[in-house]
Amino acid sequence: MGLLRNFLAVVGLVVLIAGGYGAAKLGPILMEFDPGFVEIYKEFMGTLLTTKDPGEAMMWAVPVKEGVGVDEVKSSLENLASNKNFLFVGESKFYKQVEAVTGQPYRHISFMSFCDAKVGKMMADYRDAYTGFMPCRISVVEDKNGRLWLYSMNLDMMIHGGKELPPDLKREALRIRETIWSMMQGAAAGEF
Repeated sequence: MGLLRNFLAVVGLVVLIAGGYGAAKLGPILMEFDPGFVEIYKEFMGTLLTTKDPGEAMMWAVPVKEGVGVDEVKSSLENLASNKNFLFVGESKFYKQVEAVTGQPYRHISFMSFCDAKVGKMMADYRDAYTGFMPCRISVVEDKNGRLWLYSMNLDMMIHGGKELPPDLKREALRIRETIWSMMQGAAAGEF
């Protein structure tokens, strides 16, 4: 019994030392992270563990209200963007590309691109890798059952997932995040 107690005491001591060492090394690094990083990673991991799909965990998905068609959704996205001074910079008709390559009809999937050049410049000046988030895209997708959905990258990970952004960039990134989210909600409901 004494041997087991001593063994467990040694294991406990090793765990405490390792935990203290880890806290001493990680603590200063984590102090530089955005205050919202724990919640963002918790949400990401919760979705990932539930769906087992990182794509699901990284995206926003909004179902389009029944009766709202593809053309209405696209027009709505363009109008809502314009109302928020968010520039519509183009559409990629993926379904047309698939049809051209396969010679077969394909369900509707298109990528609507939007940009705020001022914020884009701020992001590129801050970190070149952030250009990979540009332009902001919203996918208009007809699922395999004929239901329309809107998808876009969840920008929370970029905004809150690492070192805290400079205040002016964070403020503008949050504005863009809210703009995209409100556009998706509005277009899904058929608003103009």
